[in-house]
Amino acid sequence: MISLLKSDFDKIVAHAKNELPNEACGLIAGTANGDDKEIKKVYLLTNTDHSNEHFSLDPKEQLEAIKDMRANGLSPLGNWHSHPETPSRPSEEDKRLAYDSRASYLILSLMDEDNPVINSFHIEKLISQKEDLIIK
Repeated sequence: MISLLKSDFDKIVAHAKNELPNEACGLIAGTANGDDKEIKKVYLLTNTDHSNEHFSLDPKEQLEAIKDMRANGLSPLGNWHSHPETPSRPSEEDKRLAYDSRASYLILSLMDEDNPVINSFHIEKLISQKEDLIIK
């Protein structure tokens, strides 16, 4: 199970809407105890691809986020990105590029901008499984 604060969910949604029509992206950090993960900080990064179909995290911003995680005693838990026009599920490219089987991959769908949907996935060897995600 993975938990996300409502304020962090709202932060992700606001950033994703601000980046439309492109995908937005970032990192998530927090604590992990077995399969239970608690997101304590969300990082909003630049999509250097500036595309509505794929994303690349800005390397400099990614390094700064990792430094911040270490300074605050947080563990990297995974990443998040938005799908401006498609459902909240991994695309074939998302699966292919999911290199870390320990990471959680959060995907926010803005197909219906008034009702954004976020899900978390475990992806390993091109197979994705939905994780239990609680927004509190």
